[in-house]
Amino acid sequence: MRIGILLPTFEVGARHAFEVAAQAAEAGLDGVFAYDHLWPMGSPARPALAPFPVLAAVLARHESLTVGPLVARIGLLPSTTLIESLRTLEALGPGRVVAALGTGDRLSAAENEAYGLGVASASQRREELGHVARVLGPEMPVWVGAGSPATNELARRVGATLNLWNATPEQVAAARAEGPVSWAGPVPAHLELTLDRLESAGATWAVLSPHASVAALGAWRAGR
Repeated sequence: MRIGILLPTFEVGARHAFEVAAQAAEAGLDGVFAYDHLWPMGSPARPALAPFPVLAAVLARHESLTVGPLVARIGLLPSTTLIESLRTLEALGPGRVVAALGTGDRLSAAENEAYGLGVASASQRREELGHVARVLGPEMPVWVGAGSPATNELARRVGATLNLWNATPEQVAAARAEGPVSWAGPVPAHLELTLDRLESAGATWAVLSPHASVAALGAWRAGR
């Protein structure tokens, strides 16, 4: 199982994010990821860095790291722009980009509405996600953020990895029976034990929130 960490991008300026990326590379982590939000969930007064420029800079700095948004939400960018943004990352770091995609939900709808982007229906967002996934699938790994049964079924249909947020190892194992699964979530109370169990359950990746200890993740990774 590969190990990654979400960068601290809900800040003014990218200095801290780049420091964490450097620490991740030094510790032997496999990748770093970035949220795709216009503000932290429920906190519209706080800052948020756009993920693609940050990830591009990380690719240029660290040849050992894989990068990706977690997840790039359909509807924040036109699909053609989203596709080309991910292709640009792939051009900067061939073989080191994950196209992690999501449909968004009611919790993130306020971001779209505040910027006049509108919110398409769930079925329309799934259709658009399917289009993006099919275009990018031959070029790079595609993850789809787990959600409704229809979204999860779409992930399987397009051959994508299903990304589960804060799922139990048992839930990962159940989903793994249907196809590839990755895991992302907050730092668990028993980090090493949880990582062991996620690996045994068949997760291809575990991506921890920015509060995780890079050193602890690196130590676990080094022991595999």
